[in-house]
Amino acid sequence: MSEIFGDFIHDLPPGHDYLDIGFSANSRPIKDRWRNNLLSAYFVADYLATFLPIDDNDPQAKRRLKDYKGSVSYVANELLENTMKFHSPSDEYPVRFGIHFIEGPKKTIVLMSRNTVTLESGDRFKAFIEELLSSDPQELYMKRVEENEEDSGLGFLTMIIDYSAKLGWKFDPIPNTPNLMLATTLVQLVL
Repeated sequence: MSEIFGDFIHDLPPGHDYLDIGFSANSRPIKDRWRNNLLSAYFVADYLATFLPIDDNDPQAKRRLKDYKGSVSYVANELLENTMKFHSPSDEYPVRFGIHFIEGPKKTIVLMSRNTVTLESGDRFKAFIEELLSSDPQELYMKRVEENEEDSGLGFLTMIIDYSAKLGWKFDPIPNTPNLMLATTLVQLVL
């Protein structure tokens, strides 16, 4: 049975623009993947820019576009790093990463990552999510900085604090694979 946390969008609206990328996460050592994460983050940010109208006569428009691209590349890189770092090393499921551009009353960028995690890793992640959702982000950020742990969640906290991101998660069991679960993370950025 699925478990949902935070601001998770179950069905992204049909007919919108999106990009979906798959990675074979276990084909190369993670150290080699870090460079690809940043490159992919910049690519996604550049892809987004094609959907944002720019008035060449408005000097502020170019600055806003640069800010949007910076926000998206930061969030995309953090999301990819976490996804690759915590992907179960023993399975062959690909990591998925995507960006969706939703127009409406407010233009919204939805970044999505999906990977498999061990049950133990997934339970630790869910415990962090519950703490994140029940805490003041600024206070939790300071607490995590002081603890100085490797798996601190500072990237997610920075997304919330610095980029006003809404985060959501979904955990699904994987049939016939009782020791793994599928973890999907969504990050919404309103432009």
